[in-house]
Amino acid sequence: MKEEIRIFMRVSFFMPLFMIEWHRKGDSDMVHMKWLILAVGISLLAACGDEQAETADEKEKAPVEEQAEETPAETENANEADSEQAEAAEQEEVEKAEEAAEAEPQYRLNPATWGVEPIADAPAEAVLLTIDDAPDKHAVEMATTLKELGVPAIFFVNGHFLDSDEEKENLKKIHDMGFAIGNHTQTHPNLTTISDEQQKEEILAVNETVEQVIGEKPKFFRAPHGANTDFSRALVQQEGMMLMNWSYGYDWEKQYMDPAALTDIMINTEFLRNGSNLLMHDREWTAAALPGIVDGLKAKGYTFVDPHEIELQE
Repeated sequence: MKEEIRIFMRVSFFMPLFMIEWHRKGDSDMVHMKWLILAVGISLLAACGDEQAETADEKEKAPVEEQAEETPAETENANEADSEQAEAAEQEEVEKAEEAAEAEPQYRLNPATWGVEPIADAPAEAVLLTIDDAPDKHAVEMATTLKELGVPAIFFVNGHFLDSDEEKENLKKIHDMGFAIGNHTQTHPNLTTISDEQQKEEILAVNETVEQVIGEKPKFFRAPHGANTDFSRALVQQEGMMLMNWSYGYDWEKQYMDPAALTDIMINTEFLRNGSNLLMHDREWTAAALPGIVDGLKAKGYTFVDPHEIELQE
């Protein structure tokens, strides 16, 4: 109906012009004027017909486009996307459950012996490896060796080995390999010979530096020479760290500053037993002896305690 009105309006617009022209020219041109009127009318009808055709085409195309949005292929893709999201959510839940299981402590420290004891069904024939005075010259090498052997350990660090960017990068490398980091004081003093305030500076300075480098504070503390004070014990507990000494170690004694001799004593000492806490240092001969020590302990049936599985104080 709208198209008919538009046609009528167009013809009505031109008709007065034709009539005026007709009267001006007279009867002699009447035939020509008729043909002219007829031609204009046909043109108008044709134009309207084209517009109607275009409008019809658009109306026909619209349902096709709407239908294209609901094709079976797209519906299948949407279903697959929903399925993938559901699987991803399920996998996330599984990973969370695994992480929670891994976070469950498997061992606890016995302060009477400084050894570790299994909780529930954790293997009893296990030892803990610890390395002090890191990262001096060989800590990264030792960490790499242990990583290749699949053996965990705690690296106790001194602040005076974390002064330069290179030394801090070494600490980060050790941490990134998955090893636990412990606090071994800033300058390695005997805590029993310095004031409470000095002890505080020695301990907190290392915590601050380590946190700046790896994003978290140490979870373990070992006093130089194993010499603690009432103040250091209280501060360590306040800082949320576990105080730890050791069961045995030999690499600072002159007779064991040799890889073969050190390897032999570390695996054949009378102090080796279930849960032993082995002390070693960042030293050239210890780095060289490390593979033999690990192999010798494995040969005796020992596994290695992951420090992340040790029960920490609340």
